[in-house]
Parts: sequence; C-alpha cells; structure tokens
Amino acid sequence: MTGNRFWRLDRHPEGNTDFARFLSLCEEAPLPLRPGEVRIAVEWLSMDAGTRMWMSPRTDGYQPPLPLGSRMVGLVLGRVSETRDPAFPVGTLVRGFGQWAEQAVVLPALAGLEAVDETLSDPRQHFGALGMNAWTAYVGVKEVAAVKPGEWLAVSAAAGATGSLACQVGRNLGAKVVGIAGGAEKCRWLREELGVDMAIDYRGENVEARLAMCEGGIGAFFDNVGGPILDAVLPNMAHYGRVAICGMVAGYDSDAPMPGPTRFDQILMRRLRVEGFFIPDFLERGAEFLPQLRAWLDEGKLMVRFDETRGIENVLAAYERMLTGRNIGKVVVRLD
Repeated sequence: MTGNRFWRLDRHPEGNTDFARFLSLCEEAPLPLRPGEVRIAVEWLSMDAGTRMWMSPRTDGYQPPLPLGSRMVGLVLGRVSETRDPAFPVGTLVRGFGQWAEQAVVLPALAGLEAVDETLSDPRQHFGALGMNAWTAYVGVKEVAAVKPGEWLAVSAAAGATGSLACQVGRNLGAKVVGIAGGAEKCRWLREELGVDMAIDYRGENVEARLAMCEGGIGAFFDNVGGPILDAVLPNMAHYGRVAICGMVAGYDSDAPMPGPTRFDQILMRRLRVEGFFIPDFLERGAEFLPQLRAWLDEGKLMVRFDETRGIENVLAAYERMLTGRNIGKVVVRLD
C-alpha cells in the first residue's frame, strides 16, 4: 500500500484566506485497521462552509472543534479499499464524513457512512442533487421555511452549493424565487440557468430596496449568510413569514460571536418565526428525501454546477475559493 497524504490542522485559522498558514499537507504509511474500521480510497472531497467552524475553538456548534494537530475532516466519496466491517465490503462506493486524505479511515457509525447508488452517470451528484447540500435545501425550504405555492421565497448565497439547490426546490414547490448573490455573473446564471424570478446582486444593488418590489412581501427566507443580508430581508418579510437559518457565512471568518440583526424588531412587528437548523439533525431521514430529489434530477428540475479542482495538494485553494464566494455551484476536489 502506498503512502497516504492528508491535511492536518495546525493552528486555528484567521479569516477565510491563506489557509496554508494554518494547515499542512502531511504523509504517512497507512496504519492497520482496528476492529470495525473501514478504509476508503477517496475519489472526491466536498468543500463545505460549515467545516470552517470546526477549525475554530468554538464549542457551541453542532460538532466539537477539531483538536489542533488532528486531520481535517469533511465529506468524502470513494470506494472501500479495506474493511473490518462486513456491512461495507471492498469495492463499495460510499459517502460519509472522513478525513481530507487520499485514504480516509472511518468508523461507519460515527462517520455517517453509507453505500450510495452507483447507477448515476455523474457520481459527484452524491455531493450535489442527492447530497447533504440538497437535503439541507429540501428540509429548509419545505419544512423549516414551510414555503407555500405562489409566495415569495428569498435565498441568500443563492449561487452557492446549498443556495442554488434551495432556489430550485422552492421553484419546484411552486414558489416565486428571489436569489441574492454577489456579482453580475452569478445573477445572470440564477436567472438564465436556474430560472429564478428575481436575482439581486448584493455587491452592486440595494438589497432592501429591490426586495421591497416583491408584492406582498417575502413569505419564506432561506438564509446561508446572516449579517447585513438578514437585516435587508427582515423589513421586507410578509406578516407571519418564516426564516430558516442554516448558515452564517458572514461570521465564519472570526471566532468572535456574531452580532444580532439590527432589524431584530421586525421579528415582532411582522410576527415572524425564525428557526436555525443543521442537516445532522436530519441525517436519519436521508432515504426519505432521496426519491423526490432523484425524481427532480432525472426530470431535469434539479441541476448542479460543479466547480472541480484536481489533486489533494490543491484542496486549500478550492476551499478558499468556496469561502470567499469566487465559485458558482458546488466546489469539489477530485483526487488523482
């Protein structure tokens, strides 16, 4: 067996750039598996904004922070190359939380490991239309934000992996969709490729003023960002609207607590329901979501644009591009 390269967290990052100051690419001779463990020859790594919190010392998230000196963790997709768990024989295509490594070693129960459908023409869709970003979009739009046909759904970070899927889930459920994204290219893509009803460039437009054009107000808001975007949306919510918060990218570049919305009064004035959620709360329901997501994918009603980088040595560049919003769609790294 060849050596295994992996990324190690050496220091808590500062900001969302220059991650090479805080993580290092290491190599080791693979260790023998312990009882119950599975070794995965990783083919793709998923770059996800939520993992930025795992690098910080914050202890109030849905997962404890990673200890310094440990391997960086994220979603992996690959084939079992060695196993001490009979439920995952060698050759099985699997997805779960493993290490940013060429060979990830996991305990299946702790990693949420599952065998995935091999009939997909593009296996990356296990990180896309059938992956956890899609589960987050589906639960957040349909259940937490409880979007209704005919009402306005606003989505922040709308050109990202989760936001772009949330836009499409809302459209498929009959909502009118307004996507908020950074830059003219992203807004063009949202309009022309995803078919949103309105796209707002928060870098060049007055978000609050544009949202005020949505007749009847925003019935549901799917928020990935927090901060000024949330402040712009709250005064434009319809009475009894619902806000589903699954991310706060605006605050991930700092370990300091994120300040509350300056328009907090609108939660009372408009009788809003605001609920935060994380997809690990719904992992056991994945099989429930998949039939609808697969049907939409097969019908061409759910598409994912992949931003792919090759090589484990380029993981940090891909990760930084995702966190700084230089991507459109889902950022993945393909390992050689």
